[in-house]
Amino acid sequence: MTSTEATAAGSNSSGIWNLPNILTMLRIVLVPFFVWFLVADAPGLRSESGPWRWAAVAAFAVAIYTDKLDGDIARSRGLVTDFGKIADPIADKLLIGSALVMLSVLNELPWWITVVILVREWGITALRFFVIRYGVIPASRGGKLKTVVQTAAIFLYLLPLSAVAPWLVWAALAVMLVGVGITVWTGVEYVIEAMKVRAQGLRRRAEERPGQERREQEPGEQEQRKPETQEG
Repeated sequence: MTSTEATAAGSNSSGIWNLPNILTMLRIVLVPFFVWFLVADAPGLRSESGPWRWAAVAAFAVAIYTDKLDGDIARSRGLVTDFGKIADPIADKLLIGSALVMLSVLNELPWWITVVILVREWGITALRFFVIRYGVIPASRGGKLKTVVQTAAIFLYLLPLSAVAPWLVWAALAVMLVGVGITVWTGVEYVIEAMKVRAQGLRRRAEERPGQERREQEPGEQEQRKPETQEG
């Protein structure tokens, strides 16, 4: 093993406990606290818009900030690891998913919106794992825009200011509907891209198969020639 390979291997193994990954793990740890704050604010599943609701807002804001911060640090300092590639999207889905479910449980967000978004998110994740044998589906700009719009809508829903600003509820719903539209649109894009990646992978396999068959036949042909040479 060369020094370069050793360095790369070390960064992937011991680098699990670097700052970006710790921030990602912090985001995962914040999810149950965020949910508990919302439940504590709504003893009868009706929000009281009290201190616990503001605590939920703060937990969500900190978690979202760590999402941006860990990515910036990982890219700028070359601390991108396999663990981070897997844990970061899982943390995002846990945070967004728990927020959507809790808002629906509290009757603040229609359940159909939560179902559409969650089916899309986990469906695309399953699709990525299915297609990975043929290739990797590249991330799209629409996916990042979807996350930003969803986050903004959830933040507006969480703010306990509807009593003094009734328009905030309608603003949150409008932003969320835009997010749902982008979510469905990008979901269709990913399905089309997955079909292309699968088709390209099958085409590559078909092109490589004849060469592999020839390489497998050549040793057998050489063994058949050897006895003839010895007899001569």
